[in-house]
Amino acid sequence: MKQFKKLFLSLLLIPVLLLSGCGFPGLGGSGNDGTVRIASQTSTESQIMANIIAELINHELGYKTTLVNNLGSSTVVHQAMVRNDADISAARYTGTEITGTLGMNPVKNSAKATAIVKREFKKRYDQTWYPSYGFSDTYAFMVTQKEAKEDNLNTVSDLKKVAPQYNAGVDSSWMNRKGDGYSDFTKAYGFDFKRVYPMQIGLVYDAVEANRMQTVLGYSTDGRIRSYNLKVLKDDKNFFPPYQCSLVVNNSLLKKYPKLKPLLHRLDGKINLKTMQELNYQVDDQLLEPNVVAKKFLAKHNYFKGSDD
Repeated sequence: MKQFKKLFLSLLLIPVLLLSGCGFPGLGGSGNDGTVRIASQTSTESQIMANIIAELINHELGYKTTLVNNLGSSTVVHQAMVRNDADISAARYTGTEITGTLGMNPVKNSAKATAIVKREFKKRYDQTWYPSYGFSDTYAFMVTQKEAKEDNLNTVSDLKKVAPQYNAGVDSSWMNRKGDGYSDFTKAYGFDFKRVYPMQIGLVYDAVEANRMQTVLGYSTDGRIRSYNLKVLKDDKNFFPPYQCSLVVNNSLLKKYPKLKPLLHRLDGKINLKTMQELNYQVDDQLLEPNVVAKKFLAKHNYFKGSDD
């Protein structure tokens, strides 16, 4: 009986030991062995960028990398960086970090917003905010091509003439945002929709395609814009703050591996809005894995060799 109990306890301990050896994403444990840890959120875009960074580092420098993957929000990513559970944030957005991490009011000027996050992240967290990849993933109102043609819609201001008849589906987190949420939107543009339905961002595209909503608020780089052939309306009053996307690196990593600094600068300005939409489309519509899309993209551009300092 005692032998059986010992065997039973041994079997219970095996998975515990295995798990403690592997560690959990976001809870540290790696990094000390020379592995570069790259944090990403659950979004397709964030995971593609994390894989691009990992592949670039692996291919060009031969350093080991690991993904601290599927973190639930930019706040969680930020905490992972501050706690030294991650070394690089794959996708951070100026607008999100100014109002969220830094606790400041929204900044509408793109250059000013970039200057603020670059300065404050260095001063407060000893982190380097890299130049934008070249795209801004901002909120965008969109309609079907049919609605755009029938109602002659090209800009957000054009929605004013049809707003009393339009149901709008929007990201639930946007409704009560201060500075750039729905209340301020109605004041800036001077109209209100017939009814507004808060919903998960992933559902808005299905809703407008099925005509349950006549317009929806989505993300400007989403691959589903192409999947559903939607028309993005121009924010002609520049209401939405800039959400320029960049990578952020702990300076301790750059000091430890100085070759990383110029290598990561190869991605500066190399991915425009249309390209990011296409990369997201390949994952969300064509069902390719983010790492496959990342490798194909870098190989196509020869890993941007010759672009670093």
